[in-house]
Amino acid sequence: MRQLKLSKAFTLIEPGPVVLVTTCAAGRANVMTISWTMVLDFTPLFAFTTGPWNHSFAALEQQRECVIAIPTVDLLDTVVGIGTCSGRDTDKFARFGIAALAGPVLGVPLIEAGCAAWMECRLIPERHTEDAYDTCFAEVVAAAADPAVFADGRWDFRADNAALHTLHHLGAGNFARASDVIRAQPLQAA
Repeated sequence: MRQLKLSKAFTLIEPGPVVLVTTCAAGRANVMTISWTMVLDFTPLFAFTTGPWNHSFAALEQQRECVIAIPTVDLLDTVVGIGTCSGRDTDKFARFGIAALAGPVLGVPLIEAGCAAWMECRLIPERHTEDAYDTCFAEVVAAAADPAVFADGRWDFRADNAALHTLHHLGAGNFARASDVIRAQPLQAA
């Protein structure tokens, strides 16, 4: 092994699924691409990193709600496009031809076309962590997934549903597709 700069250590565990986070404030919907997310518990609690550098952050702080959508590989170019322009001066839904539906509980715009799943969320107030670490905590209030790729509570990535696989950001414009599922064979105690 070779020593790694500590400033790059985060890249070792970064490749979770890329997500699209939608918000709405003052009647204006926006969407941003985020690749830093994490599950917090076995309950429907998640965290994601964002801050004042993102236009959507103001809507998150004001409304305290969002939708986290999990795009498929077919949306790769759209996902990158969303992530490389600002909602400050661009209506990303119009620019990228994205159809939004109203979330079933909070009414937050959600993206279903081209996504494997979505979660409508209410943000949990955690001011210290939000301010110190640019991390938002979200409680899921509604969720849906495409049964062609998510069934019985788990992802089901196969060759025949490859277009529905999730994207994983590897850095520097490189992405991986979730695939090649392997099943563990538990070792028996001696």
